Amino acid sequence: MEHENLKVARLVRVFIAEEDTFEEMPLYKFILEWCMNNKISGATVFRGIAGYGHHKKLRQHFLLPKKDLPIIVEIIEEPHKVEEVLLPFLKKVVKEGLITIETVYIVK
Repeated sequence: MEHENLKVARLVRVFIAEEDTFEEMPLYKFILEWCMNNKISGATVFRGIAGYGHHKKLRQHFLLPKKDLPIIVEIIEEPHKVEEVLLPFLKKVVKEGLITIETVYIVK
């Protein structure tokens, strides 16, 4: 892909459950705060309406509020910082869940 303004980065996705915690804090919030404190370029948390993982436990939203829905944390960062800083942290705090990494191109 050739364009003078494109920058190569990594998109890290962390698939967890809303009920997951680390040090008595919701895991998604712990990850988000850690990213901010460690000058990670950007992160967003998405709350799913339905999903399941390797345990085949269906998590879905009905009319009543539920605290066991799927959560996806998306993090964008330079490749070297993902490998050297972010992945060691995520491997430590994500006990159940899935971490994926993709190469992306930042336009702006």
